[in-house]
Amino acid sequence: MSKHYYIGLMSGTSLDAIDATLISSDEDHIELVHSISSALPLAVKAQILELCDGTSKEIELLGRLDRELGSIFAQAALDLCQSAGISPSAIRAIGSHGQTVRHRPPDEQRASDIAFTLQIGDPNTIAEISGITTVADFRRRDIAAGGQGAPLVPAFHVAAFGQAGIERLIVNIGGMANISLLKADGKVIGFDTGPGNILMDSWIMHCQGHAFDRDGAWAQSGKLNQDLLETLLQDPYYAVHGPKSTGREQFNLAQLLNALESLPRIPPADVQATLLELTARSICDAIGRCSQKDSEVFICGGGSANHALFSRIQALLADRKVATTEALDIHPDWVEAAAFAWLAKQNIMGLAGNVPAVTGAKGPRILGAVYPG
Repeated sequence: MSKHYYIGLMSGTSLDAIDATLISSDEDHIELVHSISSALPLAVKAQILELCDGTSKEIELLGRLDRELGSIFAQAALDLCQSAGISPSAIRAIGSHGQTVRHRPPDEQRASDIAFTLQIGDPNTIAEISGITTVADFRRRDIAAGGQGAPLVPAFHVAAFGQAGIERLIVNIGGMANISLLKADGKVIGFDTGPGNILMDSWIMHCQGHAFDRDGAWAQSGKLNQDLLETLLQDPYYAVHGPKSTGREQFNLAQLLNALESLPRIPPADVQATLLELTARSICDAIGRCSQKDSEVFICGGGSANHALFSRIQALLADRKVATTEALDIHPDWVEAAAFAWLAKQNIMGLAGNVPAVTGAKGPRILGAVYPG
């Protein structure tokens, strides 16, 4: 069977960059062919944060950012084609995650609320500028089917990393963290565990003006504050069983500042050390509750490059094999973007892209809407 090429575009909660991946796929095999990353313009990042926090001119800002991000995403796809030496006409489809600006999944405590999720980065604009058929709105379809809208990567994790008879956990650490448990019998469990990089990134930006804590160096210079850790772990989200998803609406700088106000002053570096422990502990606690003790753990996402965080997870899971997804032939930086290229492929082929047991959707769905190029 001939191979087809798909592009995946991903911009996550951390707002650090647009990741673009090119995959080739036939019926039985997925291969990452090429990848690039493009930084988001600082002005655009600031406007996205303004929109996420709420503004009096919300609709006006949303409309303009939707179109502007569509243009930026389209250019990222074209730059990827040029870098890979492949014509845009050879691409069967682009899968664009879009930029999440609000995520309100179903909540048993607010059963009367209408769940929704909203991603911007106009797919009409992507298709028009690139000339490539674009698939988008993946999360919105899952929400419409009664699901959480996230995480959607477990279905791809099964296709790319699943192996019969072996239990594996794929841990994606972006702004938020999520896990996919690929059970030996083929069943899949997955959910957002809580904050990934979001609180660490927000705190170092608040204190030092840096976008992230490179290698966790600032966190390593501080000491764990047990009182702060216990306060943060009291968030009800951690006690909820999956399916569940979360976002910036739940875990953010304001939440952290409120927690700090209830405690005696804590040195900033100690706060960072505690936030790193919170991320590691919440991930590993979730792994311990849902998996066998000998299951393999593979980490991907931006958090995999935080050596202090990676080492802490290894220490908390000392009895398990812990590595990055590079050991499974996909570099950890590109797994999530590759997932949305794969989801575009699933849509074009008329195949389901979600795992209902993970998101809580009412049955498998062909995710996404198609915008012809």
